[in-house]
Amino acid sequence: MSYNLSDFSVNIPITPALFEFQTKVRDKLYDFNHTRPSAFQHRTAILTDLLGSLNGAVILSPFHCDMGKNIHFKQGGFLNAGVTILDLAPVTLGEFILIGPNVVISTAGHPLDLAQRVQPVAAGNPITIGDSVWIGAGAIILGGVTIGDRSVIGAGSVVTKDIPADSLAVGNPCKVIRRIEHGDMPSDEAIAEMWRPIFEMRSQTATS
Repeated sequence: MSYNLSDFSVNIPITPALFEFQTKVRDKLYDFNHTRPSAFQHRTAILTDLLGSLNGAVILSPFHCDMGKNIHFKQGGFLNAGVTILDLAPVTLGEFILIGPNVVISTAGHPLDLAQRVQPVAAGNPITIGDSVWIGAGAIILGGVTIGDRSVIGAGSVVTKDIPADSLAVGNPCKVIRRIEHGDMPSDEAIAEMWRPIFEMRSQTATS
């Protein structure tokens, strides 16, 4: 738990310029959240402009974020409806992640000391979510946390500390309950073939 502003890796002065920037972010989010689901190309263009890097990730509406530019997808991935990412600090999302509805990923925090908390400063710590992670519906991921590759976070969990790779973790506070033993993976070519009809449909929608 953080106590002072010095405990946060990112401290951003709250200024008119910050307020103006975040208002522009909210305008872009408004446009995204009010597009038709079938307007795939337009929706992707908004997200590409809004986020630090999208790299083929799919995000359903509604979606909310603080800054946008601090959110980076490695490759692909799926965010269900109602996800909120408070990205005052960087949020790094690994390849092919799955994030359930109404998940909150919050880098933001405040000092416990009121004398510091009243200062016009937005503070946060980065979050890193590894490759092929699945985060269940309604989970909350707090600042400074790293979730290891291939781990699963149970629905409704509150993640306050790092979770190692290949772990099933649940609860509030979230704790590892067992290691996940994965089966033999199909080849990259086989996976591509499984998903080919979806990729082709998305491509046709983008060009229509």
